[in-house]
Amino acid sequence: EAIGLYNLGQSCCLNSLLQVFLMNIRFTRILRRITVPPSPAQRRNNVPYQMLLLLEKMQCGKCKAVGPTDLACCLSEHRVKLFVQHDAAQLFLTLWNLLKKQMKKPELVEELSDLYTICIQEHLACQKCSFEIKSNSTMLTLPLPVLDANSHRLKTLEDCLQYFFHPEELTGQNMCFCQQCGKKTTFLQSMRLVHLPQTLALHLKRFCFERSSRTHKLSHSLPFPQELDLREVLTENQCTADDSEKATWQYELFAVVAHSGSASCGHYCAYIRSLTEGKWYCFNDSEVCQVSWDDVKCTYGHSSLYWRETAYLLFYMKKHPQ
Repeated sequence: EAIGLYNLGQSCCLNSLLQVFLMNIRFTRILRRITVPPSPAQRRNNVPYQMLLLLEKMQCGKCKAVGPTDLACCLSEHRVKLFVQHDAAQLFLTLWNLLKKQMKKPELVEELSDLYTICIQEHLACQKCSFEIKSNSTMLTLPLPVLDANSHRLKTLEDCLQYFFHPEELTGQNMCFCQQCGKKTTFLQSMRLVHLPQTLALHLKRFCFERSSRTHKLSHSLPFPQELDLREVLTENQCTADDSEKATWQYELFAVVAHSGSASCGHYCAYIRSLTEGKWYCFNDSEVCQVSWDDVKCTYGHSSLYWRETAYLLFYMKKHPQ
């Protein structure tokens, strides 16, 4: 049974992300195998252990909601501020780093990385000669622009993905030094997918800085599918993966972390599909209710209703994991 989390005071962002972690069976399988810290002080300050205690508290099923107080206090010891508004994408990265850092077993750290880490290759090619630079890096989320370079709205999630991987010409002040030419030249910069994890996190960059240096929320409609096949979205030039890797790039939507309100004052909730029942639930702090796919689609966004719920983080799960 889905259990809510009490709001401790502006903890809706933390609550939403905790539900996304703890409703993921593959994540909880890792969490249940952690090494319990030996001393009471170490246990109080260990994020994976406190998350495990919270999971067990939720699975007792005696209340409609539980308080994540001990975990929140543990996080505050690691400089995660309480009673302030957080950005869900930044807090997700912070929680992930703390989990990874405090899981002592190397095999669990590796499993956690396999579950969430995206591998990208950055490709730089000089346009005057054949000089190329290739470097691999890992990411926890794909930060997808919702506007193009001319500030035109991208219309679908697939458009955002294609735009993210679209090559960009580095000219003028952005030119790079070419070792072969011996001077600064125009380079073509592109990102290419190497490896995708079991749980793919997509960050829709709905918050942007205006010239007045104020943060503005972009609320226009941006549909996202229940099923996502990256092989159909990206071209051959946007991937460096082999066929066996690409064969696993079929995903189903697992969760949506949605933001309502403005950039300066807002609220988060999470829509999550139960992996055991296949039903969608809305986790709004202590309130949990079953919802339909039409309810989830209400987070697509709407230009004239910027205070309404708008999808901010999308979590897709592999349909056929290796």
